[in-house]
Amino acid sequence: MTLVGVLALQGSFNEHIAVLRRLGVKGVEIRKPEQLQNVTSLIIPGGESTTMAKLAEYHNLFPSLREFVKMGRPVWGTCAGLIFLADKATGQKTGGQQLVGGLDCTVHRNFFGSQIQSFEAEVLAPEVASKEGGPETFRGVFIRAPAILEAGPEVQVLADYPVPSNISTSPYSSGEEQKENVEQSKVIVAVRQRNILATAFHPELTADTRWHSYFLKMAKEIAETSNSQLQLQVNINYSQKQLNELPIFQ
Repeated sequence: MTLVGVLALQGSFNEHIAVLRRLGVKGVEIRKPEQLQNVTSLIIPGGESTTMAKLAEYHNLFPSLREFVKMGRPVWGTCAGLIFLADKATGQKTGGQQLVGGLDCTVHRNFFGSQIQSFEAEVLAPEVASKEGGPETFRGVFIRAPAILEAGPEVQVLADYPVPSNISTSPYSSGEEQKENVEQSKVIVAVRQRNILATAFHPELTADTRWHSYFLKMAKEIAETSNSQLQLQVNINYSQKQLNELPIFQ
């Protein structure tokens, strides 16, 4: 059975594990650095990002998480997990928080507002739907949700969403930052960059399993590519060894 690690410090890790179970995959709770050695892919769930960061720092998880991402292992961050994976975050609480990084983007924490401004909406994601079937829209659950304001050239945008009319009154945006946000007609809410998948919303809180299925297939493709490259390198090394062992005639 396939094993997928789920960071289980705080937040909706149980919900992710339940969806994985429905797809015939075992989710493994990850709380310590050494546990990452037992899995080849990882989900960082939604939750309270500052609290999760403090717990990750307490358990000395950040170095291992960064190495996991750097090694090209498949990682999916939802909501707070997206914030974790971003190279840059704005709108943070005083003092900020540590980030894992690896995703070339700038994310605004709580872009869509406070807890009472949480909402559900249909999100258009044709790339995911084309691979998983079904309608092109997905139910997006946005809970104190972040949004991606800028994404690098290697980042594939999977979904965006219109900026709500009430965003100018958000207590988490002010001054120039607020002006920048309001002038954008849309913000990015789902992306992929090589081994990293990230969503600003919570697919684990809906009955639709297609995002999880998409991540599992992505992880499988990455593993197969890695194995092919490893085998190619082995073949090259073997051929070179054979050449070196050939007799040299004068």
